Amino acid sequence: MADLSRYGPWALVTGGSEGVGRSFAVQLAEAGLSVLLVARRAEPLEATAEECRSHGVEARTLVLDLTRPDAAAELAAAAADLEVGLLVCNAGADTSGSSFLEAGLDEHRAVIDLNLTTPLGLIHHFAPLMRERGRGGIVLLGSRASEVGSVRHTVYGGAKAFIRNVAEGLWLELRDSGVDVLCLVLGLTRTPAMDRVGMRLDIPGLEAADPDDVVREGLAHLADGPVHVIGHQPRRPRAEVVLGVHEVMSTLTVPD
Repeated sequence: MADLSRYGPWALVTGGSEGVGRSFAVQLAEAGLSVLLVARRAEPLEATAEECRSHGVEARTLVLDLTRPDAAAELAAAAADLEVGLLVCNAGADTSGSSFLEAGLDEHRAVIDLNLTTPLGLIHHFAPLMRERGRGGIVLLGSRASEVGSVRHTVYGGAKAFIRNVAEGLWLELRDSGVDVLCLVLGLTRTPAMDRVGMRLDIPGLEAADPDDVVREGLAHLADGPVHVIGHQPRRPRAEVVLGVHEVMSTLTVPD
C-alpha cells in the first residue's frame, strides 16, 4: 500500500458505510488514518466504523442525508475539532435512474446536490485548510458515465462530467501547494447498491470491478492527479493534457 501518512491524521469519507466507501474507510484505517464516516443509514455505517477501529484508529460516524442543502455546513461543523488531511467525496450514486422527462425536477436536483452541491461545499471548506498546512488530498469519485450521454443517466452523467472538470481545475490551482487532487473514475463496480437496484453485473466482455481493488488502485495513484480511470492506461498522461490546455488558456487571459 502507498504511504498515506502525509494525508492524516483524519480522513473524511462520504458514503462510507458500504461498497467503495467502506473499502476507502477500511484501507485508510489500515494505513493508520482515523476516519469520519458519513452516510444515511446508521447500522451499516457503524459496522464499518467498528471494522476501522479494529485497526487501532479512531472512527466517528455522522448519519446525514447529503442531498440536504445544509449538508456540507453540518459536516464541516462535525469535523471542526479534527485535522482532516484527506477528503474522499465518495457518495454520488444516480438516485434517479429514470429518463430525464420521466423524472421530476426534484429527483434531478437530488442527483445534482449529492454529486455536485455538497462536494463543492466540502471542497470549499476543507481545501483552504489543507493549503494552509501545506499538505493534504482530495478524492472525487467520477464515473465512465460522464464520457457519453445516456437516456437513463442524463443528469448523473452530466454531473460526473462536471466534477471531473472541477477536479482538473482544482488540481491546477493546488498543484504547488502540497495538496493532491484526484478524480477517480470508476466503471462497472460490484457494490451492494448495484445489487439493490437490480443492475446486471454478468454482461459478457464487461467485468465488474471489486471495490477493494478499485480503492487500492485509486490510493496508489492519489499523487498522480488530476484523473485516474480504473483499469485504463491512457496514451498520454492526463496531467500533461491539462497543463497543455492551461498554458494555452493562460495566454488568452488579459492581465489586470
